[in-house]
Amino acid sequence: MPYSTFGNKFTQHSGITELMEDLNAGVLAGDDVLMLGGGNPARIPEIQQRLTEIMQTQLSNGQLMNTLANYDGPQGKNSFIDALVVLFNDLYDWGLTSDNIMLSNGSQNAFFYIFNLLAGDFGNGIKKKILLPLAPEYIGYTDTCITEDAFVALKPKITKLDNGFFKYHIDFDKLKITDEIGAICVSRPTNPTGNVLTDIEVSRLDKLARAHNIPLIIDNAYGSPFPNIIFKSVLPLWNENTILCFSLSKFGLPGARCGIVIAKPSTIKALSSFSAVMALAPGGIGPEIVRPLVESKEILGLSDDVIKPYYYKKSQQAIIFLQQKIKTPKMRIHQVEGSLFLWLWFDDLPIHSKELYKRLKEKGLLIVSGHYFFPGLSQDWKHTQQCIRLNYAQDKEIVRRGIDVLADEINALYA
Repeated sequence: MPYSTFGNKFTQHSGITELMEDLNAGVLAGDDVLMLGGGNPARIPEIQQRLTEIMQTQLSNGQLMNTLANYDGPQGKNSFIDALVVLFNDLYDWGLTSDNIMLSNGSQNAFFYIFNLLAGDFGNGIKKKILLPLAPEYIGYTDTCITEDAFVALKPKITKLDNGFFKYHIDFDKLKITDEIGAICVSRPTNPTGNVLTDIEVSRLDKLARAHNIPLIIDNAYGSPFPNIIFKSVLPLWNENTILCFSLSKFGLPGARCGIVIAKPSTIKALSSFSAVMALAPGGIGPEIVRPLVESKEILGLSDDVIKPYYYKKSQQAIIFLQQKIKTPKMRIHQVEGSLFLWLWFDDLPIHSKELYKRLKEKGLLIVSGHYFFPGLSQDWKHTQQCIRLNYAQDKEIVRRGIDVLADEINALYA
């Protein structure tokens, strides 16, 4: 059966489809597969216990069933939006109203709306693209746009650090905003690398965006103030030229599929129209569960005192395993500043990272090949074929065993 152009676009092989299929297969396989690939967050006991308590209370008083039995509006659950307005205004004095926030069925859903609102065919031969000023960037962006060739990415500056680490930086000297750019987008912390743009870097991007009258999109799925999987002090930025995105997934509710978008009212209205047509309304179960934590601001303490230190400790343990097991000096680890991934660069890797992924999968280890994380950048750059993303959030023993498998393969390759 022939498909439309749209159908062919979204049924072709993609990195995010492969990642999510692997993630599901890894969960179903249990201990038979070492799942260091996808983005499942850790099951933090204190967080799970607190969410369970809230759900039990809401189930007993009828709130949970009331949420399940009713549609919300296309902008999302009003009571949760109102609680977020108070939280962000109290923290940052942004002057938000309920017209500045909408909910979506997860961040991926939100970025489909946002990118297709700001990039693509504008008629009269005009085509706009999304600028990614710091590659590598999130694998899930790559195939979200209806039109092809929707991204422009900038090759990063690379600084080699002591003890086998390195760090990417935006090359502002080569950053050019042309007429074809419809928006600038960054993730902070960056998925896949854990890089965290400084306040100064974000301010420079904000000034560039405003000077060219285009939005700055900031993907804050791992950032402050929640879930705060960010290991350095930064201040979230928002103004009416910014589209700031949050998620409940990394707070511990990926199955609830709840994204949060903060933007100027006209943008929120436009995105809510997308929501009405494509989904009627975003799901309300995640917002209802987390609403009490936002209203009481308990979400801040849980993020600061439970989630952040939990992930920081796990990141450092995974680094110790890697540096103990992998013998080649060709391995470098991106400086860990946030998120729940380690980004590994194997300089002069004898095979393509996709082939490495296949070999490891045959041995029961799932990782993600780094070549998927460079949308809008030519794969002729060898670096794109020499990196992998590794999720360190799983149980310590799973991470250790997974790194053992990786080390055996890498040590043999370089030997």
